[in-house]
Amino acid sequence: MAQMNVEENNRREGYGVDSYYHPFWSLFNDYFSENEATDVMKTDISENDDGYELEVEVPGVDKKDIRLSLDKGYLSIAAKVNKKERHGHGKNLRMERYTGSFSRSFYVGNNVKKEDISAACDNGILTIDIKKPVETKQEEKFIEIK
Repeated sequence: MAQMNVEENNRREGYGVDSYYHPFWSLFNDYFSENEATDVMKTDISENDDGYELEVEVPGVDKKDIRLSLDKGYLSIAAKVNKKERHGHGKNLRMERYTGSFSRSFYVGNNVKKEDISAACDNGILTIDIKKPVETKQEEKFIEIK
């Protein structure tokens, strides 16, 4: 009788990489997925001569439910999605739309001021413009030796 290799046995049992679904990987991904936060607020960041632009996906979020804050060099974006009430009969078979609150923070540096940031929301895209801080040259100062 030919000996079955481990990879073939795992695949036959449904544990191989080729398998479509296995409960362990589903639980593992639910708790340890690095995409958890970014699945909700996907962000594109670009740089130009004057500053940076963040384009954040916030589909279904009203701009009144978005809060931007700047604290200790971190720009934080918080948003809230409210679930709409269903006015029909029947039961839900599957609910995939996210409801609740979520947030994301980006380190922009301690030199960025509130006045250097502007934001607008249109068609589910929050656009945030951040001006680059003006760098001041430090003059060399000589200390007298006594």
